[in-house]
Amino acid sequence: MSMQAAKAIAGLTLVAAAGLAANMAPASSADDRYANLPSTLTLTGTVRDVKARNETGGHTDFEFQPTAGYGHYQQMVQNQLDSDGKPVFRSTGNLTSSNWRDSAGRNRIASKDYISAKQGDVNGALASSAGGALHTADAFAQWYRDVPGVNVSKLVPITLVRNANSNMYTFNAATDSTYSSRGGFFPVDGELYGNYSNSGHNFGFTYELSTNFIFEQGKGQVFTFTGDDDVWVFVDGKLVIDIGGVHSAVSQSIELDRLNWLVDGREYSLKFFFAERHTTASNFRIDTTLKLRNIDPPATSGLYD
Repeated sequence: MSMQAAKAIAGLTLVAAAGLAANMAPASSADDRYANLPSTLTLTGTVRDVKARNETGGHTDFEFQPTAGYGHYQQMVQNQLDSDGKPVFRSTGNLTSSNWRDSAGRNRIASKDYISAKQGDVNGALASSAGGALHTADAFAQWYRDVPGVNVSKLVPITLVRNANSNMYTFNAATDSTYSSRGGFFPVDGELYGNYSNSGHNFGFTYELSTNFIFEQGKGQVFTFTGDDDVWVFVDGKLVIDIGGVHSAVSQSIELDRLNWLVDGREYSLKFFFAERHTTASNFRIDTTLKLRNIDPPATSGLYD
């Protein structure tokens, strides 16, 4: 299948994800049972801009074709963050042959011993051999760290809007006031290293976001991401969403009640890592019932001399 066809299918994936939050309008109804919740949650993350591998000074992992082709890879990163709170290279990735799903039909991460199974779960499958979605551990270690001569960084906020009569919050680049006119999640168009070739967008970048939340056992807390390309989400340092690779829009959810070590009423970290690596589209959507808290991010590099 061509990348153009795959991106067309992405639209259908995004429509399906809309079932998580049927009404995208901000909450305003007088009889809204969740009116005590804030109408928006603004979180600030770090964009790191890189050049494509076919540009002077480009990064080997950006704008390349995986050896097994485009698609959703898992097992590219270790199950635990390192001491710096960053993802760790595990392998060049295994292509997802069929998705693991929950009883609601939502995609979920491949089974982990720290994520409880539930009735109605369906198991998927991975390709038996690595598929070349990454190159080396050293190259991957540069994605989410400021590295002079390799990347430049900038703070970028996103705002999740509470859906009407719901405790579900959504950020959707397709409908967000800032990004809808740009045609996708392009936070540094015309900035930092600048746009890629004559594409009209700055495609090669990563986005890292750190936040906290209070775990409420039995309340159905959930976090869902839908988009492209790579996304990894860690709760309390453990991998809970695994959408690696260069691909069209893919969705995956984590129900917080599945995380068998969380204690009701305690605060935990959620760390989100995104990468846009191919010059076709940049879909980005979060749906969550977590009341996420903004954390002051570290200083950014700007342009190095």
